[in-house]
Amino acid sequence: MKSRVAYASRLSQLLRDFPAVAVVGPRQAGKSTLVRQHAAGLKRGTATYFDLERPADEARLTMAPADDLTLLQRTSGLICIDEIQRQPQLFSIVRPLLDDPRRRARYILLGSASPGVVRGVSESLAGRVGFLDLTPFLACEVEATAGRSRQRLWSRGGFPKSLLARSDRASFEWRDNYFRAFVERDLRQLGLELPAVGLRRLLSLVAHVHGGLLNYSNIAVAMGVSTPTAIRYLEILEGAFLVRRLQPYYANVGKRLVKSPKLYVRDSGLLHAILGLTNANGLRSHPKVGASWEGWVLEQLVGTIALSGQKATPYFWRTHGGAEVDLLVEIAGELIPFETKLADAPRLTRGLVECMKDLGLNRAFVVHGGEATYPMRDGVWALAMTDLADEQRFARLLTAGRAKGVRGSRRDLRGKSG
Repeated sequence: MKSRVAYASRLSQLLRDFPAVAVVGPRQAGKSTLVRQHAAGLKRGTATYFDLERPADEARLTMAPADDLTLLQRTSGLICIDEIQRQPQLFSIVRPLLDDPRRRARYILLGSASPGVVRGVSESLAGRVGFLDLTPFLACEVEATAGRSRQRLWSRGGFPKSLLARSDRASFEWRDNYFRAFVERDLRQLGLELPAVGLRRLLSLVAHVHGGLLNYSNIAVAMGVSTPTAIRYLEILEGAFLVRRLQPYYANVGKRLVKSPKLYVRDSGLLHAILGLTNANGLRSHPKVGASWEGWVLEQLVGTIALSGQKATPYFWRTHGGAEVDLLVEIAGELIPFETKLADAPRLTRGLVECMKDLGLNRAFVVHGGEATYPMRDGVWALAMTDLADEQRFARLLTAGRAKGVRGSRRDLRGKSG
C-alpha cells in the first residue's frame, strides 16, 4: 500500500497558492492523518493543531469573540482547525487574519460535512481558500498484483481501516460499526433526526436505488414522509459524503432527455455493507454487481482527475428513447463520455454512438474490468481499469487524446513503460 503521496503533494501546492486550505471528506478517510503528517514534516514548533471535537480545544477557540481573535493572533506558522463545521463562526474570525499582510500564518481547515464548510468559505473566505477533497483510497494509490489489490479495494471500499483489515469479516464489521459510531451521530448533528431503524431503512433504500434514477416520491412513500422531507434527507446524506446525486447533462439536440438525477453510494465498501455483502464472491453473484462497478469507476475517475489538479464535473446522458451513457465528464472544458463495463471484452453501445453524434464529441472511453487498452473505433478506446488506476498512464491518455483528436495508438496511451 502506498502512502497518500499525491494528496500530500496537492496539499503542499495549495498551501503555496492560498493562505488557507479546506480539506474536506468523509469521516475516517484520513484527513487528520494527512494534515498531521504534513505538520510533522515542518520545523518543530511551527504548527498548531486544534480539534473541535476535543472540549479543551473547542473552549479555547469559542470562549468569547475577543479571546478567539487574540488566541489566533498569538498563533503563528501553520494553524490547523479540525471539524471546523462544528463552529461556523470561526470562518468570520479567520477572515481578517487572512487579509492581514503582516501575518505569515497559513491555515488548514478540516471538515467532514461539506455544506457547513462550503457555506462558511463562500460567505466569509471566498477567494482566500483552496479546496482539497480527500476521498477514501483510490485505485491509483493502491499497489496491484494481478489486479488483486484493486479487487479488494472495490469489494471493501477505500476507507483505510476497512481496506487494510486483517480479513473480509473484520472489514465488514468495521463498515457496519462505521454507521453506528460515526454516521448516526453525524447525521443527527446535520439535522437528520431519525431513529436507528429509520436510518437503516433509508440507507437500504439508497443502496437499492444505487446506479438508478432517483424518484424522490418513491423514497418519501417508503419512508412515510413528505417529498420535501425525503429530499432533505438525501441532501444531508450527500453533505456527509455518503451519497452522490449525479445530474443529467442537458443539451438542445431535438430529443427528450431524462431530467431526474441518478443516485450512488459513494464508497463501494459502504454500499456492499448495506447490501450485506461480506466478500468479493458474494459481490460477483449479486444483482447489483454492475451498478456497483459503475459507481466505483465514477468515483475513481473523478478522484484521479482531481489529484492531477483538474476539476472533473460528472454528468450522465439518457434520452427517453433509451439511449444512455453512464458518465459524461467535463474536463478542462471538454466533454468526454465514459461507459463502464465489468466484462473484459466490452462492446460499443448504441447510447455511446448517439451521444457522441448528438453532442459533436470526437472521443470516448469504455472502462472495463480486463487488462488490455485498445482502440474500438476512431476516437473510442476500451480502457482497462489497470490504466485508469495508473495516474501517469491515465494522464497521458487524456493529454494524447486532446493533442491528436480522434486518432491515437496503443503506444500513445502506454508510452515507453507500457
